[in-house]
Amino acid sequence: MKSWEFFDYLLNNAYVIGTPGIGFGSCGEGFFRLTAFSDRENTLEAMNRFSALFSK
Repeated sequence: MKSWEFFDYLLNNAYVIGTPGIGFGSCGEGFFRLTAFSDRENTLEAMNRFSALFSK
């Protein structure tokens, strides 16, 4: 899945927003930055949502 597709998937299924890696240039494709503008507590909550989503 491309980084923009992953962005949409997380937004629609885990209600998490991050930065698609492609936003950092072509070498960023395949990566996703989660912690650009948040604090530790929100990052931990996002990881809990990831865990729940990907354990299905």
